Amino acid sequence: MVIRLALALLVLLALPLSAEVPLAPGEARLTVLHDHGNPVVAEMVHLKLRGEYDLTVSLEELVFPDSEAYDWMQIDRDRWFKERIGGRMIQIFERDIALFPRAPGELTIPPINHDLTNIRNDGVREEVRVTSAPTRLAVRPFPGRGRPLTARALVLTDELSAEPGRLTKDEVLTRRVTIEALGALAHHLPPRPDIRQPWLISFTQPEIRETVPTADGPVSRVVWEWQLRPRTGEPGVLPAAALEWFNTRDRQLEVAPLKPIPFGYAGFGSNFGDRQAEGPEVQLAMAGLFGLGLVIALVVGLQGRVPMMLRRMRRSPHLEALQSAARTGDLQQLRAAADRQAAWQGGPVGRQQALLRALDDRIFSSRQTSIDPQQWAADFISASRSGAT
Repeated sequence: MVIRLALALLVLLALPLSAEVPLAPGEARLTVLHDHGNPVVAEMVHLKLRGEYDLTVSLEELVFPDSEAYDWMQIDRDRWFKERIGGRMIQIFERDIALFPRAPGELTIPPINHDLTNIRNDGVREEVRVTSAPTRLAVRPFPGRGRPLTARALVLTDELSAEPGRLTKDEVLTRRVTIEALGALAHHLPPRPDIRQPWLISFTQPEIRETVPTADGPVSRVVWEWQLRPRTGEPGVLPAAALEWFNTRDRQLEVAPLKPIPFGYAGFGSNFGDRQAEGPEVQLAMAGLFGLGLVIALVVGLQGRVPMMLRRMRRSPHLEALQSAARTGDLQQLRAAADRQAAWQGGPVGRQQALLRALDDRIFSSRQTSIDPQQWAADFISASRSGAT
């Protein structure tokens, strides 16, 4: 007899909770189940709200409680089905919630109310409120530094539109960094890094952040995009960066790296060849050019207005390209022609510098400022002439 009772007790302990305590006729209960009770800060806890109702439910409403202690989102549709419990077919309700603690310590999820409209056997409707017990979690501190980020999986993609160490003249490099994380919310993902450097012209596109619910948990994504161009041909390097995140599958801290990126124009530093390999004709021509340059330098030292007078004596070879780009509205070609014009006259003068900044802002910035290319070209040429007088 004692053995039979022990075996019966083991069978009862092996059954799920709903089978351990059968519902009485007309009874209802709501429980909150979770996959683990000791998360770290920002780690997803999968809650399953399960209602067992020996009722005929026609209407229902359940609002999950907000709190300053956690973030949450529903990650799947509600499910209603019937299940045999204690020999009777019982109405079952299930809802999946992803919950993310905000701070370490004991976290309490308050009781949850499920308001039901039951149709009794006599056809009368009655309002029934089913309330769960509070749920408690012991939250541990995030093991890394900076903004807490946890995920079941994380992928970082760093895409470049060209080889950054071999850019052509006036080429703009687009850098696009994408981070995707399973089991995280979009605001958990890190802020956009600051990649400004003294030798770099950079413009940022608007950041994209989004969270998509899935049955396995939310999938969050952030996208950063920059348009980059060196100010000069001098090479430079964007420094590396490290993103710490807690892998909730392996229970360990990992690092997603942003690798260093070398910047520079193709062929920089290779403009000086072997003079011994050049023929005597080339060396003689080089010597003549050097002598001419020396004479001009002496004249400039004596009378600073001579170079400007020499420029007036002939038309710039770059004006036609400048005006052609303005007519077609090709702002990239217009910028390149303006650079050549400025270099031909000895560098941007007067108002030209402000005009170049305005054009750069129109090409690279997300603000999309308005510029009339032909009017801009006319102003640039006019500024060139006024600066040369």
